[in-house]
Amino acid sequence: MGKKHERADFSRLKTHPIAERKNKVSTADFADVDEYRRTGNIIDLLPRQLKADDMRGIAAAVRSARSKNRAVIFAMGAHVIKSGCSSIVIDLVKNGVITGIAMNGAGAVHDLEVAFIGATSEDVEEEVKTGRFGMVGETAHMTMEALRRYPDEGFGGSVGRYVADEKMRFADKSILAACVSAGIPATVHASIGCEITHIHPEADGALVGAKSFDDFKIFTAALRRLSDGGCYFNVGSAVILPEVFIKALSAARNLGDEVRDFTAVDFDMIQHYRPGVNVVYRPVTTGGKGYRVTGHHELLLPLLYHMVRSA
Repeated sequence: MGKKHERADFSRLKTHPIAERKNKVSTADFADVDEYRRTGNIIDLLPRQLKADDMRGIAAAVRSARSKNRAVIFAMGAHVIKSGCSSIVIDLVKNGVITGIAMNGAGAVHDLEVAFIGATSEDVEEEVKTGRFGMVGETAHMTMEALRRYPDEGFGGSVGRYVADEKMRFADKSILAACVSAGIPATVHASIGCEITHIHPEADGALVGAKSFDDFKIFTAALRRLSDGGCYFNVGSAVILPEVFIKALSAARNLGDEVRDFTAVDFDMIQHYRPGVNVVYRPVTTGGKGYRVTGHHELLLPLLYHMVRSA
């Protein structure tokens, strides 16, 4: 027979009344279905808990930023465009909610192609088998032509102005063109070898680098308007834009701009290391607040739009 082990004596446990306990959730936090049926406003269906409550805080921060004439900057990966959200971003630009856009190089590729033919995003798996991936001629040609044509513009401004001046059929779907029209900075942060426009006979690495570096300076200067209530969003960029942001933030502070007391937000389908440390945590240690909301762009951005614009 095996050894008989001692058992805890639960009869000696001490209990207390539920009225003495502090609770973190109450019915006041529940989604208000009745109110939603009355108003038809989806915000009433959001519980006042967890990420739904964070979305309320984010939307309130955006509205507050614009009421105080502080910056609302969207740094976005290319998947925002590929997920069909350009029209949302463009409307926020046109209505003065977004005051600055930053893209990676792939974002500029997709934005230009959408403006040109109303479509983008090739079948990489199929095309790379034969070396055709990224080899359409027009995208690289137009990009390089745009960068050469406007010597006083950065990368994003050059492409946006090119789309508008060429009166492309779908120019109204271009985020970069919308920014040019609104007179707000639109910067493109290229990474040599990462964009399809770099694998073409016309590719000019020196020009791409110079234009992107110019945009880095424009981006750095734009950060000063985040101070005292602005909002910075990293939407779908796992590496490039979080790294660009933390360097630009340090440069701006080194130049004498405090750039503090702002709201930092990361939206993405999964949580990555760099957006967490370089956007949500480190930049607001001197003041401000950081949020991480994980989900698909095609769900989060329409929700944010509604919460900001319907108030």
